[in-house]
Amino acid sequence: MLESELVPAPEKDSPHLMIVLHGLGDSIEGYRWLPQMMRLPWLNYLLVNAPDEYYGGFSWYDYAGNPEPGVLRSRQLLFDLLDHQRAAGFPTDRTFLFGFSQGCLMTIEMGVRYPHRFSGLIGISGYAFQPERLIKEFSPEARKQRFLLTHGTQDNLIPITLVRSQIASLKPAGVQIEWHEFQKDHTIAGEAELRVIREFVKRQAGF
Repeated sequence: MLESELVPAPEKDSPHLMIVLHGLGDSIEGYRWLPQMMRLPWLNYLLVNAPDEYYGGFSWYDYAGNPEPGVLRSRQLLFDLLDHQRAAGFPTDRTFLFGFSQGCLMTIEMGVRYPHRFSGLIGISGYAFQPERLIKEFSPEARKQRFLLTHGTQDNLIPITLVRSQIASLKPAGVQIEWHEFQKDHTIAGEAELRVIREFVKRQAGF
């Protein structure tokens, strides 16, 4: 089981949950600021560490070598995590996935492969793994999911041209994507980007 930490919502007994997946070399510690900055008192947060140690943080898959074994392994671990959360009282249709960089890739994986519909999926500064194969392996729920994907026009680690081309192939296949570009590098663009994320979350949760 993946290491995780629940940050309870101020509003007790709320079923709404956001599962937060960090990027390469980061950890739970890197997202402790998120609940306060999102300002959504009805939203619980589950901060999750990736399974592999990486220079003081963690990694979801091998970035420098062959990513496939790590992607497949992490995908199964996240399936297990989501199944556990459903059993613990957080239904998938009230659950958001939020992923940055490697966490974004895993969020896309889960969104089109997990056999239950999410409340919404938020991917920041990432990309899809083998999108042509992904399209062929959609779950029955894949085309019902709602994605918010954002990227930086000045991202030197993951060029935006790559991600734009992937979006251009995923949308015609039926993936429902709300796409936003920000003048930023490989990061989150402060309140400007958080406002877009916040409004997406509120809309998808019915608030």
